[in-house]
Amino acid sequence: MRLTAEAPEALGCSSERLTRIMPALQSYVDKRGYPGFEALLAREGHIFYSAHVGYQDREHGVPTKPGAIYRIYSMTKPIVCTAFMALFEEGRFQLLDPVAKYLPSFAKVKVLRGDPEGSLEDLHRPITIRDLLTHTSGLAYGLLSESPVDEMYRRSGVLGSGTYSLEAVVQELAGLPLAYQPGSKWYYSMSIDVIAYLIEVISNRPLQDFLAERLFTPLGMEDTAYRVPPDKQSRLASIYNHREGSPAAETERIDVEQRYPSTSASFARGGTGLFSTAPDYMRFAQMLLQKGEWDGSRILSPKVVDLMHSNHLSPSLLPCRIGDSVIRGYGFGLGSRVLLNVAESGMPGSVGEFGWGGAANTHYWVDPRERIVGVLMTQLLGSQQAPQVDFQTLAYQAVTSLSGTA
Repeated sequence: MRLTAEAPEALGCSSERLTRIMPALQSYVDKRGYPGFEALLAREGHIFYSAHVGYQDREHGVPTKPGAIYRIYSMTKPIVCTAFMALFEEGRFQLLDPVAKYLPSFAKVKVLRGDPEGSLEDLHRPITIRDLLTHTSGLAYGLLSESPVDEMYRRSGVLGSGTYSLEAVVQELAGLPLAYQPGSKWYYSMSIDVIAYLIEVISNRPLQDFLAERLFTPLGMEDTAYRVPPDKQSRLASIYNHREGSPAAETERIDVEQRYPSTSASFARGGTGLFSTAPDYMRFAQMLLQKGEWDGSRILSPKVVDLMHSNHLSPSLLPCRIGDSVIRGYGFGLGSRVLLNVAESGMPGSVGEFGWGGAANTHYWVDPRERIVGVLMTQLLGSQQAPQVDFQTLAYQAVTSLSGTA
């Protein structure tokens, strides 16, 4: 099944207003160092906007075009969490199960007190599977400097390399202390990597095979995987970063093969690592919008999709923060943000909207009320700018007829 194109006006959107998107994205290419963008918008299962701006490979003059393959970084997380919930539907685990029930190495994890001596304390309660899915497990990421545990992660060669197995990464995590007591703080972490390993342990299948069987094959996501085969390497978009000590508009192509390999047959992670295309990710997001169904195939039940995209955080844990970035107006579900307060978010939208992004500024969102899905792909690391916010705002300003359906 393909998502068919439809005239914007037939879906309650304005063609004239949609013309504002392209210049906005082009300005990020011309003035802010972004290599290029691919943008898709769909409503009621029909594509009503598609745009390609800038370059897939700037140095060789290869323009961004349909079929480009992107490193999606943390947009891997919603995919892995969705696959994991297929096991939940089968009664293979419960959300409140202790992680140690399946991974005994997590039974004796300690928590860093945060005192000058760096002393450790016992868990107040076990880490649960829901803690992992909601980033309240106490695990860290090594990206921040809020806790000394982040520095421990950075010093670990296992966590920052693409050469180690998923099992080795998770066993390394179990040997490090937690930054916080489970359930006491929302802290963006490697917890979805543990979820990925739980998929392997519970299903007795390699992660790559399980994802292909449960998601990629039934959804027709032919270009989504943990590697890019030789016949598709020419479609792999180059990745860029800001040149150190230079103005924000100056970016350079970088090589991330060592930590995010495109040719390894064994590399797999839960929090990052997948390659995908804009159309493939649109199929995945559209399945979620359609309450777990795609082209006659039932991936998840409607009630489980609703459970995933309900807020699972208490008010005391909000707002979610990643370093200095505050995710205002949002709670968090089982793998994705969930919009609770439109005004507080500072953007147009609907209560219940959900989605997530990746480190290279890839982004998707699903609005169940307005039946809208958006996907934005690019490849620039380390940017503090927010093209995804502009894209989402410009998408909504083009909507001229509200659906009003829940």
